Amino acid sequence: MKTSEINFKIQLDENHLPESMQWSATDSDVNGIQECKSLMISVWDPKEKSTLKIDLWTKDMLIDEMKIFMHQTLLSMANTLEKSIQEEKMAGDMRDFCEYFAEKMGLKEPEEK
Repeated sequence: MKTSEINFKIQLDENHLPESMQWSATDSDVNGIQECKSLMISVWDPKEKSTLKIDLWTKDMLIDEMKIFMHQTLLSMANTLEKSIQEEKMAGDMRDFCEYFAEKMGLKEPEEK
C-alpha cells in the first residue's frame, strides 16, 4: 500500500492572521515547498455527516486574486460534481452560475447583444 502526504506551513502574525503559507505534497508534479496565498480545505466527517472547512488567505492577497481564486474554485467544484457522481445537468448549471459570477465580479467582458 502506498502513502501520500500533503503538508501546509502557515506563518502567522501577532494577531494570528496568515502572513505566508507554503505547501508540499509527496505526489505532486512540482518538487519541494511551494508558496500559496490562499487555501480552502473541505473534509467530510462520516460520523457527523458534515463538512469541516478551513479557509485561509494571506494578508497580502489582492482582492482581484481572491475573485479569480473563488471563480476557479467554483468551476472545480462543478467538475468534481460531474466526475464523482455523474451529475452532468447540475454541473452544467453550476458552470452557468460561474459565467454569471465571472461577469458580475468583472472577470470577463460582458457579451455584446
